Amino acid sequence: MDLADRLLKCYASAVHDVLREMGHGNCVLPPSIRPLDPTKPLAGEVYTISGHVDQSLSRDESLLLWSRVLSKVPGGKVLVCQPNTKAVALMGELSAHALMVKGTRGYVVDGHCRDTELVLEMGFPVFCEAATPADIMERWRYDRLGEPITIGTVTLESGDYVVGDRDGVVVVPKALAEEAVRLTEKVMAEESDMREAIMAGMDAEEAYLKYGRF
Repeated sequence: MDLADRLLKCYASAVHDVLREMGHGNCVLPPSIRPLDPTKPLAGEVYTISGHVDQSLSRDESLLLWSRVLSKVPGGKVLVCQPNTKAVALMGELSAHALMVKGTRGYVVDGHCRDTELVLEMGFPVFCEAATPADIMERWRYDRLGEPITIGTVTLESGDYVVGDRDGVVVVPKALAEEAVRLTEKVMAEESDMREAIMAGMDAEEAYLKYGRF
């Protein structure tokens, strides 16, 4: 499996713990960013989108610009968007279809989504703060693609990795990704052994002293 598929088999909390032990504790996006469908985790290499409110745009200008984003972003990535507004939705049904066709692994936005029932039916992993029917028409434009963005206290770059599940979203810097995934796989194997020992009756303190985790 490639790194993205291996990361998808990890859970966010374990990845966080490993990164913290590696000296990189500032790696969690704000807990307000939640999965639209908690049963749909995501993981993969990041490609970033940034934009801002622009109410000078015409209907055609705003929709053309957004369609241009959907055309330009590379396939096979997790798109992470900093819209710099909570007033409009930065993901909806048609956009999700266009991204799924490109093999996009998921979408994370520091903002809102719409058409949520349809997006849920599609099974496309989306992490967002909330839903709103308000769209971007005449209201929003992108300004940068593939450049660093900041969400909460975490700065992400294209080429970093993210893993998200019902616990939240963890950002894995690209320089640490291979080692972080390897160590997380090791931790999860140890925790599996520890879980079996506890279920077989091992005392909690004894389990900690043996496995060094809890």
